[in-house]
Amino acid sequence: MSAMDAMRGAATQGAGPMLRIVRQIFRLSLLRRFVTIARQDGLGRATAKTRGYLGMQWRGSAHTSLRETAPGLQQETRYLHGVWQQLAQGQAFHVSTPSNTPGHRFVAIIGDLNLPQCRKYRVEQLAGFWHAQGVACEYAHYEDLPRVTRLLSQATHVTEYRLPSTPLTEMLRYEARRLRLPILYDIDDPLFSVSAYETYGNMTALDPRMKQHFLAEAPKYLSMMNGADMISVSTPGLAHHASLYSARPVHVRRNFADQTTLLAGQRARAERAPKDGLFRVAFASGSQGHEADFAEIAEAVEAFVTAAPNRRLLLLGHIDQATLPKALAARTETVPFSTYEEYLTALARADCAVMPLLDDTFNQCKSAVRVIDAATASVPSIVSPVGDLPEMIEPEVTGFVALSKEDWPTHLTAFADDPEQTTRMGRSARHALETRWSGSETNRIVDQEILDWVLE
Repeated sequence: MSAMDAMRGAATQGAGPMLRIVRQIFRLSLLRRFVTIARQDGLGRATAKTRGYLGMQWRGSAHTSLRETAPGLQQETRYLHGVWQQLAQGQAFHVSTPSNTPGHRFVAIIGDLNLPQCRKYRVEQLAGFWHAQGVACEYAHYEDLPRVTRLLSQATHVTEYRLPSTPLTEMLRYEARRLRLPILYDIDDPLFSVSAYETYGNMTALDPRMKQHFLAEAPKYLSMMNGADMISVSTPGLAHHASLYSARPVHVRRNFADQTTLLAGQRARAERAPKDGLFRVAFASGSQGHEADFAEIAEAVEAFVTAAPNRRLLLLGHIDQATLPKALAARTETVPFSTYEEYLTALARADCAVMPLLDDTFNQCKSAVRVIDAATASVPSIVSPVGDLPEMIEPEVTGFVALSKEDWPTHLTAFADDPEQTTRMGRSARHALETRWSGSETNRIVDQEILDWVLE
């Protein structure tokens, strides 16, 4: 080998650590941590920590998740390992209490924030609720590790939302237990239930592999539930079903109309386009598979819509129009899944909303968020007597409960034949939402045990 080749080889070998360090410096998680430390401890402290970390990286002795890990092991699952080691070596691993400030309460919500509807009703809304009770509260996606660890360090209580057991979530749970934080696990669907999935009618509209995936994931959700101190769910039906799987205390915190929701509905109604002579029946779906629910009333809706030239079906969100009867599809308007505000704007164009649900175990656990959405835009609803839907309907005042298939065309015709009465029912639905199902009505939306868990 020539001298030139040897020099090139040495240069290449020496470049390895440098390239590795450069890659580490520009990782998004590192940049987030730098910003967090700078905000909390100042720029000088952040810079000093960075210099120390880079020195450890150069020597190959960094004991954090930022160190290169063995193949197949995600670095995120070791994010806190270095911190734990240093605390343990310094005899500072264990803490006596989560907070030394009398009366101070800080709820950290760590959750899966990927589903917009779930994030709105179970996370953002809950944070607003605790703020209204005088309790500090912040939330983070469980994969945003710098923010999660910051919140855990400040928290007096932790709410885990919709998290399955994974190496990452178990690491975060371990940190919460190290800090001696009480943990509430929140869930709004029976994701933990093999029996609910196995009889769930909506699964027929999805790829069979998805069902197998959900069944495989169910034990992971149950594992997280059973590792918490207490469980909160969105409906009494879900509370009953969860009690079949877990011995942990299960309590209800219903979805409700917060101030943001009420204002958004008010704007949507105010911005509604002038009447065009059409009578629209809205069906909304925020997730996949609800074609099976709509199929329960497709024949009745088709007969109603095609009975008069000015009637239309308004589909909002995720639903395959190809599954509709041809005559109904020809009279259907569609609005794709979008932001909540745009969804309400489209919904406000409707004269009424329909919410059919197959009567199965999964749907018996369902909340009434679609009734809330419609009512906030002053749209009355027709609902199935399944889950929590009928709980939010005052029959013939704010809407109708269809007890049989024959009731659907009857109630639709009643709305169409008396537009003024339909408008009044929409206003009544809005009024009931403001007075009975808003965040101020704590006795209707949250069990006292959940309040006591934080406030006492």
